[in-house]
Amino acid sequence: GGTACVVTGQPFDTAKVKMQTFPNMYKGLVDCFVKTYKQVGFRGFYKGTTPALVANIAENSVLFMCYGFCQQIVRRIVGVDRKTKLSDLQNAAAGSFASAFATLVLCPTELVKCRLQAMHEMQLSGKIIQGHNTVWSVVKGVIQKDGPLGFYRGLSSTLLREVPGYFFFFGGYELSRTFFASGRSKDELGPIPLLLSGGFGGSCLWIAVYPVDCVKSRIQVLSMAGKQAGFMGTFVTVVRTEGVLALYSGLAPTMIRAFVANGALFLAYEYSRKLMMKQIDSY
Repeated sequence: GGTACVVTGQPFDTAKVKMQTFPNMYKGLVDCFVKTYKQVGFRGFYKGTTPALVANIAENSVLFMCYGFCQQIVRRIVGVDRKTKLSDLQNAAAGSFASAFATLVLCPTELVKCRLQAMHEMQLSGKIIQGHNTVWSVVKGVIQKDGPLGFYRGLSSTLLREVPGYFFFFGGYELSRTFFASGRSKDELGPIPLLLSGGFGGSCLWIAVYPVDCVKSRIQVLSMAGKQAGFMGTFVTVVRTEGVLALYSGLAPTMIRAFVANGALFLAYEYSRKLMMKQIDSY
């Protein structure tokens, strides 16, 4: 599921990070795509793909594993049997709990991904003299400058994004599946309803938490040039100096990516899960 998400959505994610971190360099999504292609070529859209793959595979593996675990916790809290179907709201709460665990594996890899994606802009703006062009060089730079804890820059803003965001993510997904099922079992849904449901869930997530993600990207990328203020300090600085709309820079590629990539994520997740369940049942 994580692999499908990255393969379909990486170019839009790259544009999102560039526009969030350096909003004054780009007039919009098309301008960002054109300038990136002229300056770096097609490979520029896939900068940070390796850490993005690691991040998404790790995050979604932990997320969906903990999702099942957290569903059991929710069942205990509401006092129902282990096999009782949860409501859409209860599933959303379970997804929100699960995201806190996924954040711990996501933050380090996302920091490396964001820095690789915005490295060209950091050099153009004069914030750094020479950038790192490989995953290993970025990792080595973080360790040399800040030590292992340097990988957790932006952890608080990542948590602030993930925990409420995944409430809307799983809530939107389950609500949409309930709509398409129309009284039938959700497990009987075909690929198109699953794609649309995943896309709707992803869109709900990003609409709800986009300003938080913008602050997170800035902290993780700009900390290459020196120590950054925390979440509230960065948030207030952006609003004062650039206005509220700066927190929504890069929203267009994010919403396109959210629908396409999360549709692919849930489609791959549901079908791979069914395949694995069939194999288990055959033993």
